[in-house]
Amino acid sequence: MSNKKIIDLTLPINNTMSGVTIEPARSLAKDGWNATTLNLYSHSGTHMDAPIHFGVTPQTIDVIPANRFVSNAWKVDVTKIKPKELITIRHLQAVADKISPGDSILLQTGWSKKIGSEEYRNALPRISKELALWLGEKKVNIIGVEPPSVADVNNIEEVTEIHNILMKNDIIIIEGLTNLESLPSSEFTLVALPIKVENGDGAPARVIAIEK
Repeated sequence: MSNKKIIDLTLPINNTMSGVTIEPARSLAKDGWNATTLNLYSHSGTHMDAPIHFGVTPQTIDVIPANRFVSNAWKVDVTKIKPKELITIRHLQAVADKISPGDSILLQTGWSKKIGSEEYRNALPRISKELALWLGEKKVNIIGVEPPSVADVNNIEEVTEIHNILMKNDIIIIEGLTNLESLPSSEFTLVALPIKVENGDGAPARVIAIEK
């Protein structure tokens, strides 16, 4: 891998995030080593959803097959998207004829640059119903987005419907990505490793891209 570019697509977890508390547990001066206590909301930062998150199936994060976490992937640039706009099939025309069953798709919206603003959570671009169904027809492995959700988190009907469509089609959802603009090309190898939380409905994940 020394001759391949590796890009980190993961947000650092810190105390500014909702649902996250990081506190000192041990110190080098007092105890002989440094350690911290982590209190993490299961969908904080860059994270992966499990189907049990919306009750679609009983599958939890720890039993998703590990071979799903490495795949060929495509980046789609939709940075011209407007706040609250629906992402449709039209936006993915650049890769529509290139993707194969089992490939993954990451949507570059530039939304991670809005972290810390009211817009980041409350005005996010969302995956449309037609696109969610299309991703299922294409047998996409993973769909990854920069906002904290694939759908409007303030609309329980919408957020439930889109998660249900994707999960019923066995599509893994990753939310809270960043740094997609650093990808050197539109096609790459995606590695997305969630924390293996027993019976977890989701978990923070380390997500990287490896150039072809």
